[in-house]
Amino acid sequence: MILEAPVYTVEAALLAEQFGVHRIELCSDFGEGGETPSVGNLSFLKEKMQIPVFVMIRPRGGDFVYTPEELEVMKRDIQILKSFGADGFVFGVLDEYGNVAQEACLTLVESAEGSPCTFHRAFDICRNKEEAIEAIISLGFRRILTSGGENTVSAGLSNIIDYLNQASGRVVIMPGGGLKVEHLAPLMATGKLNEIHASCKSFRPSKSKYAHPSVQLSQDKDAFNQVLSIDKRQVEAFLEKMGL
Repeated sequence: MILEAPVYTVEAALLAEQFGVHRIELCSDFGEGGETPSVGNLSFLKEKMQIPVFVMIRPRGGDFVYTPEELEVMKRDIQILKSFGADGFVFGVLDEYGNVAQEACLTLVESAEGSPCTFHRAFDICRNKEEAIEAIISLGFRRILTSGGENTVSAGLSNIIDYLNQASGRVVIMPGGGLKVEHLAPLMATGKLNEIHASCKSFRPSKSKYAHPSVQLSQDKDAFNQVLSIDKRQVEAFLEKMGL
């Protein structure tokens, strides 16, 4: 089994590999749930890391209904980031009715030129998940990241089991979004679970010795005083449950 961790900082990425994570999903902007990271970030990490780095392709926060201009940016990001060593890509495009936007997705998959593509949690807000799975398979995606069509894996666990059975190995169904160690037993009991996605996130205090008394540069009051990282104990707990 493979443990993938989403990371938003250089620190978290380097520690993820050190702690035993098998693959990272490299993102920027934790507050928006992930956007496209910088080329500099990817380039640096590819020099320092041995595990695969999949890259989020998302030009902005908000919905997954993109303009032609945004889709062109996504296409160029894939091409540029691939040239700097990205091992795979993570994206999802929907139409205005909550369906997989097949033409747009196919263009992006083709832009990856054979690199594996993950359809991310845009899947969870699709109108019809069963139809979406078949469309995603037909487009050539290798995996689907899902919390089971709910806000968290806890709420969507039974749906994920259904998706694993429907996919039946034709595409990887990768549970993620509030995934906990205790979720693994029923998922593994299907005999069809091959990959999981868990943030194992933690926050460390800022190393800054100075705090401005009034200026705030983030909507989150705490964001400026802490740095997103990764928790070794959580990683080890997942790996142990996976038998690794």
